[in-house]
Amino acid sequence: MKVLVVEDERKTAAYLKRGLEENGFIVDVADTGDDGAHLAETRTYDLIILDVLLPGRDGWSIVADLRRRAIATPVLFLTARDAVGDRVKGLELGADDYLVKPFAFSELVARIRSILRRGPTRQSPMLKVADLELDLNRHRATRAGHALDLTSKEFQLLSLLLRRSGEVLSRTLIAEQVWDINFDSGSNVVEVHMRRLRSKVDDPFDSKLIHTVRGVGYVLEPRA
Repeated sequence: MKVLVVEDERKTAAYLKRGLEENGFIVDVADTGDDGAHLAETRTYDLIILDVLLPGRDGWSIVADLRRRAIATPVLFLTARDAVGDRVKGLELGADDYLVKPFAFSELVARIRSILRRGPTRQSPMLKVADLELDLNRHRATRAGHALDLTSKEFQLLSLLLRRSGEVLSRTLIAEQVWDINFDSGSNVVEVHMRRLRSKVDDPFDSKLIHTVRGVGYVLEPRA
């Protein structure tokens, strides 16, 4: 099995290379985003281990570009960025797993082997319910063919609702996933953003997709 490690911190890169080789992997190392992207696009790997903050191109753009090019090599983000929003963003862009530094090497190897057992299948970068479509790679939303002008938070909120369509999501879960905060019952941040999102996604159209479940939360689903 051949692995590409894209990591700019030399001690960490050397540690990963040595440890992975001891576990039977063949390892290439790149210490800049540009070099990592070039290797990922021109050579064949079974897995890419990728930091987010890199000299040159960052890890987010590398993954997004690989998926746009239909390169399905599994990606595991290994980064110090531990916010929930970062983890969600990495997975939505097309990564297969996300591990936060500092990490236990045994856990890293276990996650690598788990990814490799799954094979190359992955979530589509397109999300669709009824006539509502979200292109995660291009950060574009449309309904009935009309472009929706969404802010970054509105896009995150809509992508969460779409990924879990048909499931009632509590305000606490939404606040955690989109704002990376512990929900305060006195805060109306979720309600305010949901109203703004509905004004763009639902108000101009006859059929409504975002519904309130009183006392629980919200659900996105088509209803007769």
